[in-house]
Amino acid sequence: MKEKPLINKSRSFALKVVELCKDTKASVLTNQLLRSGTSIGANIHEANYAHGRNDFIAKMQIALKECYETEYWITLLLESNSIQDKQILEDCLELKRMLIASIRTAKDNKPL
Repeated sequence: MKEKPLINKSRSFALKVVELCKDTKASVLTNQLLRSGTSIGANIHEANYAHGRNDFIAKMQIALKECYETEYWITLLLESNSIQDKQILEDCLELKRMLIASIRTAKDNKPL
């Protein structure tokens, strides 16, 4: 089976988010982070079963929006000293770059 780096990265990221939220005192912020951080991978997974390129792009753009939201919650948690793991922010930023590149590639591909 062909390796899918974006799917693997988003799944790995979601698992890190779940672990972080499990280990962090429950709050509105961690609940939001859990929702948006796990939604990224779900939308990427769904995009792989899209009904054409436009549907694929739309689902990937939803994943990107969730990634931006996740970045916001992580930043708030870091700045409020609720979490100390700065690596999770780096992972989020890497995932965001991968999503942007995938969307650009999908948009640039010319129809056959």
